[in-house]
Amino acid sequence: MKLAVLDGYTLNPGDLSWDALQQLGDVTVYDRTPADQAIARAKGADAIFTNKTTITEEILAQLPELKYIGILATGYNVVDIAAAAKRNITVTNVPAYSTPSVAQLTFALLLELCNHVQSHSDAVKEGEWVKSVDFSFWKHPILELQGKTMGIIGLGQIGRKVAEIAFAFGLDVIGYDINMDKQYTHPNFKWADLDKLLRESDIVSMHCPLFPENQGLINKDTLGKMKQTAVFINTARGGLMNEHDLADALNSGQIAGAGLDVLSIEPPSADNPLLSAKNCVMTPHIAWASRESRSRLMTAIVENYQRFLDNDPINVVN
Repeated sequence: MKLAVLDGYTLNPGDLSWDALQQLGDVTVYDRTPADQAIARAKGADAIFTNKTTITEEILAQLPELKYIGILATGYNVVDIAAAAKRNITVTNVPAYSTPSVAQLTFALLLELCNHVQSHSDAVKEGEWVKSVDFSFWKHPILELQGKTMGIIGLGQIGRKVAEIAFAFGLDVIGYDINMDKQYTHPNFKWADLDKLLRESDIVSMHCPLFPENQGLINKDTLGKMKQTAVFINTARGGLMNEHDLADALNSGQIAGAGLDVLSIEPPSADNPLLSAKNCVMTPHIAWASRESRSRLMTAIVENYQRFLDNDPINVVN
């Protein structure tokens, strides 16, 4: 069996091993694959593995031997699922591997917006505390989470983990999901429609997949429904928000701040308006990237492919 990993570097920059996958076939690992080289590198492969390398219908038409696509992530919008199904190509993803790490970064971003740790650390190192006439000073208002309300959009495994941590901070939680009949209860939790969530929340946090139906869900209209004191967190997908509208809302003070780990185009262009927006904390799509999380992902992609070979596939998305 010939296997090709088209963009393996972010999963394994050298601190993990491909050995388990290599036991299942003749594996070629490419760190990155430019779009114009995808066909050449996948040619003749029985199975390919991709994280962000896009696999279109046009590419699939050039790969008659292909039987399997393993997505090295949870989101699967990089593959034309319908076209793969039409060619009887099994496509799998890896759900839930990054849940603890994504929930952790959600609160890292939120706490930075609440406590401004980096700004205060910089001030201390620049000598402001040494020169201070008082024993204590702060450069920004400090926000306490207890008693506030967090609105979580998307109550899958990650959203529920975020809610669990929110309860520990003393937050009340409002949840919105396209499937609000899910069995989820807690004394400090309530379901609400999107408008009510936006109006009542002090923190709005995104934890839903990106589909055509929710592209740009956070926009001028929905941002206008939020409190001026509210902050927005997105560790899900950049396409869920209109970046220009969010930048305008931050710069005008329509909302108080944002913590972002994702953008619609990654890496972003230098003129992305969020790079210079006020009160915007940003990280380069690292919520999933702890070694522990990537190790779970590596184990899962091997199991997915082994189960496919055993004619008992799991995590099939098409």
